[in-house]
Parts: sequence; structure tokens; C-alpha cells
Amino acid sequence: MNDTKPYEPPIIQVDDFSFFYGDKQVLHNISMDFEENKVTALIGPSGCGKSTLLRNINRMNDLVPGVHHQGDIRIDGTSLYDPKVEVISLRKRVGMVFQKYNPFPKSIYENIVFPLRVAGRNSRSELDETVERSLKGAALWDEVKDKLHQSAYGLSGGQQQRLCIARAIANRPQILLMDEPCAALDPIATLKIEDLMEDLKKDLTIVIVTHNMQQATRISDKTAFLYLGNLIEYGDTAQIFTNPKEEQTEAYITGRFS
Repeated sequence: MNDTKPYEPPIIQVDDFSFFYGDKQVLHNISMDFEENKVTALIGPSGCGKSTLLRNINRMNDLVPGVHHQGDIRIDGTSLYDPKVEVISLRKRVGMVFQKYNPFPKSIYENIVFPLRVAGRNSRSELDETVERSLKGAALWDEVKDKLHQSAYGLSGGQQQRLCIARAIANRPQILLMDEPCAALDPIATLKIEDLMEDLKKDLTIVIVTHNMQQATRISDKTAFLYLGNLIEYGDTAQIFTNPKEEQTEAYITGRFS
């Protein structure tokens, strides 16, 4: 009897990817695959290229003047840089949550339906369904269902970040990018976000940038260590943290990095 699992192609493929801000190269020949319905953590010291790599997965860096790249990034086998790929459509498939929670100065309800309204979708039944589904998906529904038309600014920091996650999943993306989503939160709010990621990965592929080594070990299936724009090591999280292959990786995760 053959117990081998059928091959499942990676949802994201980064292929010999280099990235430049003007003359400054910040990513060097990165190659890695991201598996579907997994959480992948990008770790490394500040300025090592983690957020730059993350932002390239939905072409957020296109907004920066003077940027250019070499190599390729593919989602479901299609290059993000294929002329037929529309950036707006791409960002519907690849949601983003930032370090500093950034709700709009609107009601909780209008924060979530904003991407639908921009797309001209104003059916009340669809909007109501999206709000409830997204807030439940972000584990926030029970806390806010009676104040949907109150300002999002009345929520706590942790609730505002979960609201931003609800907004990011309103369009049912395939992939959720999270750039240090817990950096501004207290430990209790952080734990809620981590529990949420565990739940969301049933339906999504998640890529998270984190400086918190304990967080990476708790919530990620795979971990990539970047340093000075290079991918030093990439593998199963348990292997990276208990038996790293590279001396630089071991030095970083044990706090002896210089």
C-alpha cells in the first residue's frame, strides 16, 4: 500500500527573485515555495528584507518610485508580472494586514463593506452577509454585533486589528499577508490573533512577518530566516528552531547574533 501523499503544487512560488529600490538591492536571488493552507513565518533582524518580500507578493511595492525586480513570483502558476494580471484583482486574492491597525474613520459595518462598495456591490443582503461572515471569521462578531454602526475607533487596539483582518478577508482572498500584526498589541490580544490565524489557515494561506521568535514557533508551519536580503534557511518550523542547518540561523534564534 502506497501511503505517499499526492503532490500538491505550492500556491506561491518565488523564483530567483531580486528586488531594488533605485540602485539599492534589498533582496538577493530569493527562491522559495509557500504551501497552501499553511502559516509561513518570515524572521530575521530589522532591515533584512522580510517586509519587502511580503509586499511583493501582492505588488504593494509597485507604489514606490524607482523600484524594479529580477526573477519572478507566481501564484497558482501565473506570474504576478504577467501583463494580463490586474493589480486590483490580485489584491482581492491576496489580502494584507499591517503592523499598525488602520481602521477607516467609519462605522464597523462600513469598514468591512468598503472593498465591496468600491467594486460597486451594494446589495444590502450581500453586504450584511459579508459583514457577519467576516466578523465571525475574525472572531469578532460576538463582541461587536450590537454596535455595527458605531465608529470603529471605539474598539480596543486588539479589536481594531481583528476588524482589519475581517476587512482583509471580506473579499474571500486565497492568501493573507500579515506584517507584524501583533507588534502593537498586548499579550492577551496577541493570543487572540494567533488563535485566529490557526483557524483562518483552514481556508487561507498565511504569510507573516514577525520579530517574535516565540510567536513563530507557536503559529507557523514553515519558517524562513532572512539576513541582509538573503534567504539563509527555510524549512519546517520545528526543524529551524531545534536543529537549524546554518550557523547564522542558530546564532539568530539563540540570541547570539551580531
